[in-house]
Amino acid sequence: MTSAIETRLAELGVTLPDMPAPLANYVPFVQTGEIVYVSGQISNGPDGMITGKLGDNMTAQQGADAARVCAINLLAQLRTACGGDLDRLVRVVKLTGFVNSTADFTDQPKVINGCSDFMVEALGDMGRHARSAVSAASLPLGVAVEIEGIFQIK
Repeated sequence: MTSAIETRLAELGVTLPDMPAPLANYVPFVQTGEIVYVSGQISNGPDGMITGKLGDNMTAQQGADAARVCAINLLAQLRTACGGDLDRLVRVVKLTGFVNSTADFTDQPKVINGCSDFMVEALGDMGRHARSAVSAASLPLGVAVEIEGIFQIK
């Protein structure tokens, strides 16, 4: 059975990927009560890793595109946490975005908007969330963006 959320994603031309197992000693998500904490998802899409450094060899728009990929990966992990039924989602509570950027780059919020905007486009009001957008000197595997999420489910 396809969830209403996955139907909406399909309308947007998005298919959630099957997520690989973690590469280190952590789990992809932890649920406590109605809250699911999803580990940081990197900008790794169907065409591979989106790598680069904002303010050096990437524009804010390219970073926002990478953040959108992170959003899709967050929802894919959440689908697993929900036993395959994304309709259990109540709301996106908080996103924390890390942007691989130069010391003088100050458009981290514009980059993480790629994730935030996608969550609202795909989920409507339940996609509205609290957020942090911070700079990092580097990120794993040289990716441009990594985003972690907190979600409420039923």
